[in-house]
Amino acid sequence: MDNFLAAWQPRILSVLRIVAAFLFMQHGGQKILSFPAEARGPFELLSLGGVAGVLELFGGALLLIGLFTRPVAFLLSGLMAFAYFIAHAHRDFWPINNGGELAALFSFVFLYIWTAGGGSWSLDNLINKK
Repeated sequence: MDNFLAAWQPRILSVLRIVAAFLFMQHGGQKILSFPAEARGPFELLSLGGVAGVLELFGGALLLIGLFTRPVAFLLSGLMAFAYFIAHAHRDFWPINNGGELAALFSFVFLYIWTAGGGSWSLDNLINKK
């Protein structure tokens, strides 16, 4: 069983990266494109929400394909930590009460991806093999 798990670990890391990036990109898509959900307000590029939307959509796309995985994951982890403390932490200590569960979870998933890399199914891995 240990050999099976060891063999699949890099692939499951890639699946985690892909799914997290896909879910994350939806937040940027909402802010910038009003897709897949209607934007909560007008898109202003030079605002906190505008910068966050660009990082969510385009940073998420880079993570999705596994290109520049470590630096992008580090940047997005910091973005989500910042978002948590700016938008959620002041409401209540507990994330369930302050609405910050997703920001906290994304922050730590991206922090893990920063340390672990993109996995075997990533462009970074393909490029490094050549």
